[in-house]
Amino acid sequence: MISLTHYLVLAAVLFSIGLFGVITKRNAIAILMGIELMLNAVNINLVAFSRFIEPSDVVGQVFAVFIIVVAAAEVAVGLAIIIALARARQTIDAEELHLLKW
Repeated sequence: MISLTHYLVLAAVLFSIGLFGVITKRNAIAILMGIELMLNAVNINLVAFSRFIEPSDVVGQVFAVFIIVVAAAEVAVGLAIIIALARARQTIDAEELHLLKW
């Protein structure tokens, strides 16, 4: 039987992998992938808590759908910015893209 703990451990592992990717990667696309992993870990938590705490309520699933929509918009905007910077600077290395700094 799969319990709430199993889902929470899975979400913690996914979040940790995403956080590691965001902190250590230099490629902008890999950083976006890490952020997506972290958002999916949050979705797993929301749906698991909704399922185990109040099974008849769908609040967790609704919030998960909103997070999926926000993540899709974030990827679209992020990739557009990365493509524009890659065309202008010929690189997507996050350390070399200091265009937005003061």
